[in-house]
Amino acid sequence: MSESSITSVGIDFGGTSVKLGVCRGGELLTTDAPIPTANFPGPAALIGEMASRVAKLRETYPDIAAIGVGVPGLVDFDHGFVHVLTNVPGWKHVPLKAILGEKTGLPVVVENDANAMAYAEFRYGAARGLKNVVALTMGTGIGGGLILNGQLYRGSGCAAGEIGQMSIECDGRSGHYGNLGALEKYTGNREIAEHAVQRYAEAHVKKTVEECTPKNIADAAKAGDDIARQIWDEIADWLGTSLSSIAWLLNPDAFVIGGGVAQAGDLIFDPLKRKVQSMLSTVVWERLQILPARFSNESGIIGNAALAADSIA
Repeated sequence: MSESSITSVGIDFGGTSVKLGVCRGGELLTTDAPIPTANFPGPAALIGEMASRVAKLRETYPDIAAIGVGVPGLVDFDHGFVHVLTNVPGWKHVPLKAILGEKTGLPVVVENDANAMAYAEFRYGAARGLKNVVALTMGTGIGGGLILNGQLYRGSGCAAGEIGQMSIECDGRSGHYGNLGALEKYTGNREIAEHAVQRYAEAHVKKTVEECTPKNIADAAKAGDDIARQIWDEIADWLGTSLSSIAWLLNPDAFVIGGGVAQAGDLIFDPLKRKVQSMLSTVVWERLQILPARFSNESGIIGNAALAADSIA
């Protein structure tokens, strides 16, 4: 796939704000001030503000040729239709592509936010040059995206890659959809914090959930806290169980992991690699890389802009 010289807008739709940026060839040229979602009573007003922001960006970058929008929910990619957003009230059954395209006069693509992150890493990030990639973004929940044979794989209902919903324990904790043992019910930020509180309590150390963020646990482990190190080993066991199953199914070139958990560095990646290797044959493991994501908070903007540019290239 050749480098794109097309200038495009990437829009990253979060639970509390919408972020916009202009990109070309994987380079983030500029960003705009975030749009607080709470300031807009419904989809129509917010889409109108997004269109106004794009118009202002075009005053500086008149060669903007397309828009990519990533949303945290279920999307019909072919029609640019948002079924529902997980964190924003009122966003159900919204034809986002049609409305935003009409208001701006530009081609629009609408994608799931984890897919956009995967595409950013595939095109310009840690997985650049690889053909088969599984990307995870680890935060409040666990999102995932699949690049198979150099193409973003969405599945028949555009819902593929929901790694956080995969079971790691057949009679485990209940997930959002009735699925038991869902990975994100063990390795989401809140779940990690609650597990840490319990592990410290077993050692007669009182901690609060707010004190046990992934960053705080990582800092404690680096400072020599044995309990914190054990917690990271347990997180690696849970995550590695899921990744091993995916590796047997897809035999990817790489797993790319982003989000807060990935910021722990070797504390998570070293035991994770050992866990995954212990559950795979040499044929599957010898070409497999487990990599930290290159992009951080800007991955959504870059990935959506790249999807938009490549859609018209």
